[in-house]
Amino acid sequence: MPTVTLEAHAKVNLALSVGAPVPPDGYHPIASWMAPITLHDTVRVEPLPAGAQSSYDLAWADDAPRPSPIDWPLERDLAVRAHRLLELACAQRPRSLPARVSVRKRVPVGGGLGGGSADAAAALLALDAAFELGLGSGDLAALGLRLGSDVPFFLDGPHRPPRPALVGGLGEAVERLEHLPGQMCLVLPPFGCPTGEVYRALDAGRGQPGGHADADRVRALAGGSRRAGRLPDRGLFNDLEAPACAVRPQLGALLAALRGAGVLAMVTGSGSTVICPHAAQGQVRSALAGAHGDAAVLAVELAEPGAP
Repeated sequence: MPTVTLEAHAKVNLALSVGAPVPPDGYHPIASWMAPITLHDTVRVEPLPAGAQSSYDLAWADDAPRPSPIDWPLERDLAVRAHRLLELACAQRPRSLPARVSVRKRVPVGGGLGGGSADAAAALLALDAAFELGLGSGDLAALGLRLGSDVPFFLDGPHRPPRPALVGGLGEAVERLEHLPGQMCLVLPPFGCPTGEVYRALDAGRGQPGGHADADRVRALAGGSRRAGRLPDRGLFNDLEAPACAVRPQLGALLAALRGAGVLAMVTGSGSTVICPHAAQGQVRSALAGAHGDAAVLAVELAEPGAP
């Protein structure tokens, strides 16, 4: 059986509308325009002989732009959870898919870039290929949704990286779009934003329960950009930006510095990463010099989907 190595690309939310929490679990439906970027982790799956003990190796790559302590338990890591979930789904005895799973991380933790979800999707795809399981896209997407609402976006059949998409519901509704070329800078602050806290701040700030996620607004923005053949100069929005800044006030100050210098800037996902479409690295670094000089600035492109 072959060793399989895959790139696990991060994503950005170019638009994100969030609806009211849905009982009984309180998850929030979304409408989002999501796209993969060139920043990526690397996931490697090496099958082991039958009966061998699986092992996991999680570490930062040498070129990671914003490493931080990997201090979470193995059983909470999404790539590890993907492996164990797939074993259970195969209805075979535990550890029936013995493998050495290695993840070399570059995508910051707690940055709203979907690094953990991308790792989970890559692990599912790599395990499926390495053990020649022949699982279909629907089966993998159903498994992915059990791991996290962003995971189905990263599971796009033979397209690796995945194609951009309009994502709705609780992450299960994925409508693929054509690739849109574009470049941007990522601003990576030296802190993360806890997703749960950001959503709680969203609900608290609304007071009254919010309505439905505004899929029409997201679709209109994506459609206009596709017709123009470029990322928009205005109209980007993220319902989680204000609550993320409430949770991390220094994020709001960083955004104000960028916008005060004329840089188009928006938080992606639940933060803390800020995306700056069309901006040059020098312009962004100049805007952040001084009070926000400890933020890393990285130039990336929207990743062109892999051919089927």
